[in-house]
Amino acid sequence: MKKMMLILLAVTMISLLAACSSGTKRTEAGSTASAGNSENAEAPHFTLTDTDGKTHSLSDYAGKKVYVKFWASWCSICLAGLEEVDALAKSDEDFVVLTIVSPGYKNEKETEAFKKWFSGVEEAANTTVLLDEGGKVADEFGVRGYPTSAYIDSEGKLIQTLPGHAGNEQITEKFASIK
Repeated sequence: MKKMMLILLAVTMISLLAACSSGTKRTEAGSTASAGNSENAEAPHFTLTDTDGKTHSLSDYAGKKVYVKFWASWCSICLAGLEEVDALAKSDEDFVVLTIVSPGYKNEKETEAFKKWFSGVEEAANTTVLLDEGGKVADEFGVRGYPTSAYIDSEGKLIQTLPGHAGNEQITEKFASIK
């Protein structure tokens, strides 16, 4: 009976991990290139509204490095990393931290339901969450699973899109190597 419970627990955990990743394929370099966009090309431009109604454009951050984390409220890996990305957002790094959620896309809550849910998430008080209605920006960045990280240099070039959880140390090290 004990072995059966362990097997069931292992299968459940593997299923949860697979659900969040959506089977994203990696290239040899361990990154994914977005459809129609190769890495080191100009990052897809976006103008999105945050959960407070403020508009943000990628061009607002011209001359700055930008870390973009795509995530979903239903993704257990994403939720486990919210506190960590929040700490990164309030730290004094040489890059901007933005997160993007896509209401109504890939099983994400609709906009108002997401905003209501997110207003109760204390672990993300410093996190800027942009709303990508219908997932257009996620598609332009080639996001196929959650979480996904996008690294943009100070010239607006998409350096890398990487599926899976990225820890703060890994993100900071990556930006140290980007101009």
